[in-house]
Amino acid sequence: RTYITIEHQTPCVSMTATADIDQLSELHKAMCDFTRMKILWALMKQEYCVKELAAQMNMSGSAISHQLKILKMARLVASHKVGKNVFYTLCDEHIKWIFEETYALISER
Repeated sequence: RTYITIEHQTPCVSMTATADIDQLSELHKAMCDFTRMKILWALMKQEYCVKELAAQMNMSGSAISHQLKILKMARLVASHKVGKNVFYTLCDEHIKWIFEETYALISER
C-alpha cells in the first residue's frame, strides 16, 4: 500500500492511496441502500435464498436478486447453489464486524 501524508498544523495524518479510498467508497455505496442494509443484516444471522429473502422483506424475487447482484459485485455476499436454489451468505466475518461496530456506535448515542 502507498500512503500519502497530509500536513496540517496539527500532527500529520496518514491517508491510504487513492485507489484504496476508492474501494472503500464503493464498499460504502453498496451498503448505503436501505434494502441492501436489511439484506446484509438478515445474512448476518444465516444464509438465505432469494425466495426466502423476498418473503421476509415483502418484495419481489427480482427486486431482491437485483440488490444481491450489487452486493455480490461489491464482494459483500457470496453465493452457492443447492439444487435449483442459490443461497447467499456474507463474504466473511469482516462484514458482520462492520455492522456490529456501527450498530454499537449508533446505540451509544
